[in-house]
Amino acid sequence: MDTDAAVTRPVRPGTAVTRRLIRKESRGDLPMLACLAVLVLVLTALCAWAPALAGRQEDRALRQRVDAAQAQAPLISLSTTPAVFNTSPPSVDMAALLAAGRTLTHPLSGGAARHLSFTGGGSYDYDPASLLTPRPPGPASTSTQLTVSYLPSARDRLRYVTGRAPADHTPLTTAPQIGLSQATARALGVRTGSRLSVEFPKTPGAQNTAPDAELVVSGVYRTEAATDGFWTGRETLDQPSRYQAERSAGTVLAVRGLVGRDAADLLAGAGVGGPRVTWQLRADLSGAALDRARALTGPLSHFGADLSAALCQGSDWVTGDIACQVGGQSTQSLLVTDSLTPLLTTFTAQDQQARALATYAVDALAAVALATVAVAVRLLLRRRQPHLRLQRARGASTARLVLLRCAVAWPVVLIAALLGWAGGAYLAPTGTSGSPQPLPAALTTAVVLLTVPLMTWLAVREPRRPGRLRRTRRRTAVGRRLVLELTVLLATAAGVAALRSQGPDGILGAVPVLVALAVVLLLLRVYPLVLRLVLRQTRRGRGVVGFVGAARAAHDAPATGLALFVLVLTLGTAVFGGLVQRTVDDGLTTGAAWSTGADASATVAGTVAPAGTTAVALTGIRTALQHLRTLDLAGQADGAVVSQVAVITVDPRQLAAIAPKSPLADALLTGLATTPPGTRLDASVPLPSFLSPGLRARERTGGFTTTVVTQGQPPVNLTLKPVGTLTDAELRDPLLGPVTAQLPEGTPMLITTATADHLLSAQASGSTVLLLKGDGKSAGDGASPTALRSAAAKALGPLARIRVRAETLGALRADGLTQGLGTLYTTGSILAALSGLLALALELTLTSHERSRTTSFLRTLGLGGREAGAIHFLQLLPLAVASAVGGTLLGLLEPRLLAGTLDLRQFTGGPAQPALHTDYSLTVALVAGVTALILAAAATETVLARRRRLGAVLRLT
Repeated sequence: MDTDAAVTRPVRPGTAVTRRLIRKESRGDLPMLACLAVLVLVLTALCAWAPALAGRQEDRALRQRVDAAQAQAPLISLSTTPAVFNTSPPSVDMAALLAAGRTLTHPLSGGAARHLSFTGGGSYDYDPASLLTPRPPGPASTSTQLTVSYLPSARDRLRYVTGRAPADHTPLTTAPQIGLSQATARALGVRTGSRLSVEFPKTPGAQNTAPDAELVVSGVYRTEAATDGFWTGRETLDQPSRYQAERSAGTVLAVRGLVGRDAADLLAGAGVGGPRVTWQLRADLSGAALDRARALTGPLSHFGADLSAALCQGSDWVTGDIACQVGGQSTQSLLVTDSLTPLLTTFTAQDQQARALATYAVDALAAVALATVAVAVRLLLRRRQPHLRLQRARGASTARLVLLRCAVAWPVVLIAALLGWAGGAYLAPTGTSGSPQPLPAALTTAVVLLTVPLMTWLAVREPRRPGRLRRTRRRTAVGRRLVLELTVLLATAAGVAALRSQGPDGILGAVPVLVALAVVLLLLRVYPLVLRLVLRQTRRGRGVVGFVGAARAAHDAPATGLALFVLVLTLGTAVFGGLVQRTVDDGLTTGAAWSTGADASATVAGTVAPAGTTAVALTGIRTALQHLRTLDLAGQADGAVVSQVAVITVDPRQLAAIAPKSPLADALLTGLATTPPGTRLDASVPLPSFLSPGLRARERTGGFTTTVVTQGQPPVNLTLKPVGTLTDAELRDPLLGPVTAQLPEGTPMLITTATADHLLSAQASGSTVLLLKGDGKSAGDGASPTALRSAAAKALGPLARIRVRAETLGALRADGLTQGLGTLYTTGSILAALSGLLALALELTLTSHERSRTTSFLRTLGLGGREAGAIHFLQLLPLAVASAVGGTLLGLLEPRLLAGTLDLRQFTGGPAQPALHTDYSLTVALVAGVTALILAAAATETVLARRRRLGAVLRLT
């Protein structure tokens, strides 16, 4: 048998005809197939590229927060106390113990140790000890508490003016060395070479008497300013503080000094118990920061238990605590302090809100793109309608026609989806916490694939039998429309209610699309009614142009639903995105002003008097001073005690000078500025005061009294006379921002005049805030951040925490979540606009035939070219007006409906939810753009109509 004859079989004529038909229809459908391919390619590419880009923004935002937090204080720390009394004589090898701290991360599971690194070599602090000699100058009832610390990270931030830094290696026979600040040395009356006799606390169970030791002052230093918050919580290293003694009538002078590394070895030999040793760990969140942070939080949650299981067994005979071994040194239990997990929890909440806001833009873009797909398929079928009718007449079944359309379109869609996914995955950034999402890409492709057979079936299905009466069919159609409209409205109302009650999620994020659909349905109800009213007016007028244009627009109104939906949703999304971005941008400005109070602010611990602070204390820079104290007040009416009241003393004239338009400054200037500047009030004069609403509610009729005790002086009884209650606007005034940021929420507040500062005692627990603003009347107007920082450091010293509004605003605007949200809405609006333009162009192309037939018929009756252009314009003008009105209404209505879910405060940093601000310039530009586009389409149709010859016009008619 011949092999070639067996293999080669003739192709059946039907198969060859089908293939030729598919190829012929594919060539005829190339423009529409290209539109479908572009839409699918862009959507699948976005599914692969956008999640990775969003992950990079999230990683950047988390790194910014972690870096800012770690600049202030370590997020993760380990601490323990060495057991010095387990040997005889007592001893500790502090160098070995500090070095062994680097091995403490080994018990971390899951490779988490790779993401943690130690900063510095560890530090230690002793409990406050009593300074026996020398006695500091001052009242005899003053005692001195000295805290001894080893802090190697502070060495680069100090400059020794006399002597040198304490040595890390000291001979065993010599006294430990200590370094003191200039202010501390002056307060103690010592200098380099002086000796301090110190009594340390005794160790219960190991000592009956308190051990004492002698320290020698090796040098006196001066602190240098730091911009990273290093000195926060370490102010006593520079300035001593004084507070009231708990069990006596005297005061306590608290000072702190720095020692060398082996000071603990020498003090242990003198019988002093071990210090608290601390190792600080820094989280390395480079690369996929969010994934790394989540991988860290799990092992950190049981890090302490893992350390105890690996290093600890038995109990310490002195303290009864669990006994551990770190680097061969006996220690007490290890304490893990984890601040990374709470930070990540807060960031996760912010990230979820950002994702919720992003869902609105993503769902709107998807709806516009799918509507564009539907328009493209409609136009594709309209172009093939004669061929479909011919094939139908020749006996082709509905299934055959549907399969033929699918055979033409599906390969193009599938190839475009694969190319889009490959291109998006290639362009997507790597090494981020986001990854391409194949499921949305597959769903998008499936929806496009199913749109083709569904719309083909609707176009070629068997016509209904003419058995029903026309009136019955009309009633059925009207009933179906009412059911559809009621379903959409009910679904929209339920979606809005669910969204406002429980917040957005993957499904409820599509509620704005339902709102847009509801607006379009309402427009489709109102749109024809308005056109009928216009038609009545034009019917009575002269000329045929207005009447024909209005009649054609009213006739085509029901068929423009899809185009109207695309335009309204596109405009609404753009207006909504502009509103969000404008609100966030204005909120960032408010948040930066709230954080700094003025152009800049400086804050130091304790109520101190800056050097030379006046209304214009520094050349070209105005200043305003605020002191924060915490006092216990008693009501005059019932004597009820209100504890822990934040008492703020201000000079209203200074506040008015730096913020003339401030409502708070205006109110304080009216109520507190009752005495001339520089007047010192007597204790018998009631102090005018403004109260917070919570404090006013506790004492509605009278004022408050308090007793102030200052060392060396008799107690002073003060009366605080309320002259006003702070309103919500005054409480949210930026002038109070740096002060109230230090108070727990709900703290009762009282503001009184700065002329009473001399009557109030200084408090180490209080704070001093200096507000700075460039003087508009001098060369300092618009003072630079460097000038503001220099002025603040000059006024409050190098330990002041200085914040400049311009720098704070720049940091807020550079936040990864804020930038990512803005980029998403900008990109989504642009893509939705492009898709909407394509849909509009296709829809106008789809309906242009009817408009051309009308104008062609009228031209055969003698209508001129200018009048024909006017008819084109009038036919499309209602669509432009309806889309502009609907899009603007949707963009302004959605934020109000979803106000409960639009929590933008976390992006702005302000004291309250920012007010919604519509970007009217963007709204006007969008409406003008859509109107211009439709008018351009009318002009194009007019030009094309003028270029037709008489034969073409007659054929159209």
